[in-house]
Amino acid sequence: MQISKNSVVTLNYILKNDQGETLDESQDNSFLYLHGAGGIIPGLEGQLEGKSAGDSFSAHIEPADGYGERDDSMVQVVPRDMFDKEHPVEEGLQFHAENPEGDMLTVTVTKIEGDDITVDGNHPLSGIALNFDIKIADVREASAEEVEHGHVHGPDGHHHH
Repeated sequence: MQISKNSVVTLNYILKNDQGETLDESQDNSFLYLHGAGGIIPGLEGQLEGKSAGDSFSAHIEPADGYGERDDSMVQVVPRDMFDKEHPVEEGLQFHAENPEGDMLTVTVTKIEGDDITVDGNHPLSGIALNFDIKIADVREASAEEVEHGHVHGPDGHHHH
């Protein structure tokens, strides 16, 4: 079966930057997604279209088709008193914040200078070319419920909270 819209794909991947450093990797057939539902970056979804179980390939994805280019307006310096006193603020800390349009995004603390905290709302992989080594383990047709919900349900069913 070839990968097409509403296929459930199980794959293994290793993700590296252009310097050859491993940024992320899946563990033993643990990565599943619903093809065509926008759950993975567009450049990778395009490369997976038409592939089948057992296929292995490498994909180079430019930032525009990955996590986007870096946007310097997403970096700002905020005063320390904007943070909860109960939780220590340190470089690398990630938290969720709402942007002016009301969308949730992950923000990372990138620098601390006294009471000035630099935060970055860019995705950590924005502006980086991505190099995937992929092996497709399984392709199956999505259930009607998975298509309706727009994501894969686990082997024991999926419970909405």
